[in-house]
Amino acid sequence: MSYYKKIVGERVYLSPVDPNEVELYLKWMNEDRTLAVNFHQFSQMVSSKNDLRWLYEPPKDMHRFAIVLLENDGLIGSISLHNIDHLNRNAFIGIFIGGEGYRGQGYGAEAIRLILKYGFHTMNLHSINLSVNANNPAGISCYKKVGFREVGRLPEALFVDGRYVDKIFMAVLEDEFDGI
Repeated sequence: MSYYKKIVGERVYLSPVDPNEVELYLKWMNEDRTLAVNFHQFSQMVSSKNDLRWLYEPPKDMHRFAIVLLENDGLIGSISLHNIDHLNRNAFIGIFIGGEGYRGQGYGAEAIRLILKYGFHTMNLHSINLSVNANNPAGISCYKKVGFREVGRLPEALFVDGRYVDKIFMAVLEDEFDGI
């Protein structure tokens, strides 16, 4: 495990992703149903590093980081800014916390605040957006806690567990974030 304290918070830091952690990511995507469903990987066969290429070989319009605990350098998830549009100064955020024991502890909210600060203050973005399944109340609550607000919804856009679920779009603007 080689992590670098690129962006440091109080309990977590964001580091470039270590490709040697493929086994842990594979475990999360295959054994953690909640994570796999919310990250749209449950219906996919995820069995090799090649299946996770999106994680280790991000496109040029993406900045992806590992979320690592400060106390023990333990990997707990991933966060990214993607679809970065420098002309219009916006991007989308994606995040997951692997392992149920780390969810609901505030690690995700801290990681989001860190990447929002990076996006607004370092990358000079104006707005950061995300989409979330309507059946993910914990995620929605976390996003609202850090300043996101709902800006739109696609009704019944996703088929999850035999039923259709709305896809919610949320956003935060740089001046809204600075006021938090």
